Amino acid sequence: MDHRTTDSHHTPAPSPASSAAGPEPVAADRLDAGPEAATGGRVDAGAEFDRQVDTLVRLGYPALAGLTVDGFAELVAPLRAAAVAGATELPPPTEARVPFLLVVTDDLIPVPERLALLTLAGRRKPGFVAENFPPADVPTFEPIKELAVPAGPAYLLFDVDRGEEFRNVTPAAAVEAMATTGRLPISIDEGIAFLTHFPAALAPNRCFSLVGSRCGDRRVPALWISQGAPKLGWCWHGNPHTWLGSASARPDRVGLA
Repeated sequence: MDHRTTDSHHTPAPSPASSAAGPEPVAADRLDAGPEAATGGRVDAGAEFDRQVDTLVRLGYPALAGLTVDGFAELVAPLRAAAVAGATELPPPTEARVPFLLVVTDDLIPVPERLALLTLAGRRKPGFVAENFPPADVPTFEPIKELAVPAGPAYLLFDVDRGEEFRNVTPAAAVEAMATTGRLPISIDEGIAFLTHFPAALAPNRCFSLVGSRCGDRRVPALWISQGAPKLGWCWHGNPHTWLGSASARPDRVGLA
């Protein structure tokens, strides 16, 4: 049984019959990605990459990884040119969609430690793992083979969308729909990166599943809001929820190798 609707700050999902009209339209506001992040309607990919590195440094990623600040910056620096090449033609970030993410993997820092550094936009309460998500189960959710995630401690993901159009759509059906547009679901590591760099991407009734990570059963990990903080939990592969979409991205991922 999925216990997410018992969260006191979580919006209960109506029955599918009561929400058959689908999700309401939503205007995506610009995110504050820093004064240098956008130029003439396109993202300044170099400035945005530097901002994301600075965010990770500010949050303490180098120490968690056992590196100095300079050592951490040198580790991810080779990805800067790929960010510029892959995202220069993309628009600036909005709350719903962003041009790229610098993703740190479980090879460098475990999921719970990165999750604890997440907050909602303008809030301070740290992210956490759902009570019905056993700590030993979290590492068993691995990226599906279709993602072809690069090996190593960090990589780039492009054109990431939180998937509002998939609210009240099962994760199974959402993945099928993504495939028709040449997109793929995102993983737990990628969802954490999304909220690390763009906290406003998670908002009431704008939460999202991470269908790109599976463990061999019917559970699908997801990020939603509980007790004023981001929460990593799971839902069933065949269950729709009006407040939960399925995030997606371009299929190409660029690693350090």
